[in-house]
Formats: sequence, structure tokens, C-alpha cells
Amino acid sequence: MKQYSYLALGDSYTIGEQVRINESFPYQTVQLLRKKGHAFYAPEIVAVTGFTTGELQQLIDETLLMPQYDFVSVLIGVNNQYRAGSTVTFADEFELLLKGAIALANHKAPHVFVLSIPDWGVTPFATGRDTKKIAREIDAFNAVCRSVSEQYNTHFIDITSAQRFDGNKDEFLAPDKLHPSGKEYAKWAAALSGGIIKEVQQ
Repeated sequence: MKQYSYLALGDSYTIGEQVRINESFPYQTVQLLRKKGHAFYAPEIVAVTGFTTGELQQLIDETLLMPQYDFVSVLIGVNNQYRAGSTVTFADEFELLLKGAIALANHKAPHVFVLSIPDWGVTPFATGRDTKKIAREIDAFNAVCRSVSEQYNTHFIDITSAQRFDGNKDEFLAPDKLHPSGKEYAKWAAALSGGIIKEVQQ
């Protein structure tokens, strides 16, 4: 049986800030894939809390990675928005990241999965802030993610819509009332593992 490898690129949402590592979406994804009978190594995670696209690119450049992976996920951009970065700069940096992710996925674009940026404005952490402005900006950054993802024939998974519905409920939040809980990550893992299974079966 083939043993598959999976690389997860991102920031705090990929790490699973404030939850156990096995509750992060990359680890839950692999667990779901194993339950479906697919042999996967533990995910390799290249991510740092607070990182923007540019910082993630630098980390990738400095990290000794395997020459290729069977699958790669990318979830990045919330810190670009949080730091009031421009969508123009983000588009350029995200495209560079995505091209690198495709190269790491043995140049198989359909084996790369872009997850949309969650809307932190719906969480208790954002109390007192202009949440409508945050939502508009998150939508603008996600429009870039979707557009670039489609341009390069990778998969785009919208996790934001459902996350907005659950983002102010305690059971879907980590203790900091900002990051998701394992219960929220489980939904992302279900969507991602489903997409990966379709590619495995090709």
C-alpha cells in the first residue's frame, strides 16, 4: 500500500493555536484519511503564529523540506489583513507561495488545496472593533485566494462561511476566544480529507 505524504503551510490556524496538536486540522485530516483506509504519514507543518505571506515564504525558503509531497495545503492571509496589508501585495506573494506549493506537490496542481481565511471578526476577541470592515477585508483577501487558486487549477475550500456561523460559540473556540477549537477544525478536516480522497481515487 502506498504511503502518502502531506505538507501543511500556514500560520496559527494551521498549527492549531491553543489546541492539542492532534486537534489541528492537518492532524485531523490525516486521521480521517487513515480511517478511510489510506496510509498517510503524520503531516509536516511549516507554519508560525502571526505570519504573513511574505514571512511564510521566507520560512519555507529556510526550511529543509522533502523534494516533493503527495499533497499540500495552504492557509495564509489573516495576518496580512490584520496588519492592514494591501491585497495587491498579498496577491503577488500568495501567487508565489502557491507556485511553490505546486512545485512541492510534484507539480500536480490538483494535489494542492487552498483553504479560505477565517473571519476573526466574528469572535469575542474582536469585541469593540469594526467587524463589518473586518468582514469586507477578509472577503477581499479571500477573493484573491480563490482567484489565484483557480488560475493555477488548485482546489479552493471555503471554510469561512461555516466558521462565521460558529465563530462566537464557545464550543467552536479555543480558550483565547479567537482561534478555533478542535470541533471547528474537524469541519475543515472533513472538507480537506474529502477532497484528497477524490484525488487519491483518480
